[in-house]
Amino acid sequence: MASAFEVDQAEGLRRMLAVPKPRVFTFLSATSADEKGAMLINLGASLAQAGRDALLVDACLASEGIAARMDAVRSATLLQVARQERALDEVVQPMPQGFGLVTLMRGPQRAAVQDALQMRRMANAFSVLAARSDIVLVDAELGCGEPFPIASLASSEIVVQVANSAASIKAAYAIIKQLNGALGRRPFSILVTGAGEKEAQLVHRNIESAAGRYLGVKIRSLGSIPADDHLKRAMYLGRAVTDAFPRAGASVAFRQLAGRFVLSDAPAAG
Repeated sequence: MASAFEVDQAEGLRRMLAVPKPRVFTFLSATSADEKGAMLINLGASLAQAGRDALLVDACLASEGIAARMDAVRSATLLQVARQERALDEVVQPMPQGFGLVTLMRGPQRAAVQDALQMRRMANAFSVLAARSDIVLVDAELGCGEPFPIASLASSEIVVQVANSAASIKAAYAIIKQLNGALGRRPFSILVTGAGEKEAQLVHRNIESAAGRYLGVKIRSLGSIPADDHLKRAMYLGRAVTDAFPRAGASVAFRQLAGRFVLSDAPAAG
């Protein structure tokens, strides 16, 4: 007969397995900082409007990420939680667009990336925060050493944002090639911004063909966001385009994109 401890342990395991695994998407960009910022903000807002608890995480170390773009640089960082200087509940900054925003580290704190113990503690804090959210969008960049400051991001859905230009397509392929060398063969997704559906399909085919031929890597498509002046106007107003201009072409595209993210299956469009 199983002991009370074994019964409790088994019940605890069943409860852990019953909790939905948080969906984490790590974004890298082959576009401008403005395009990347607009995409993350509007996707986060669209997920919030769809009723999802969305969390944006600024994981940029070499450059200013989404937190600086949203002027949210005075809140506690996840590294401070790892150092036991701040409480975990202090790091999530509610944004007016409806999602929460978290920064891993900033300024001189970035030197801590060399401290393995602090990085492990920060990764544990990130896991706790991710488990509290429906969908996590990570603003990331590739480093010279390890690809990401948090090791678990390597197993997340990795999305490369790309524009419909030769330079951006070339940069996107270079990102995928670097990821393939660091993480081994695994699928990646692309999101084409500033392009219509037909243009985006062509970009996807070009990258998919090169990655499949030379790297043996599968490239999935998340779709596209068209070029739309309403995006810039909404950003100038400090609002999401779906809120400021709900009938704009970009608004329709972001709602469709958010719909793919909230599906229980993988969000790939092709």
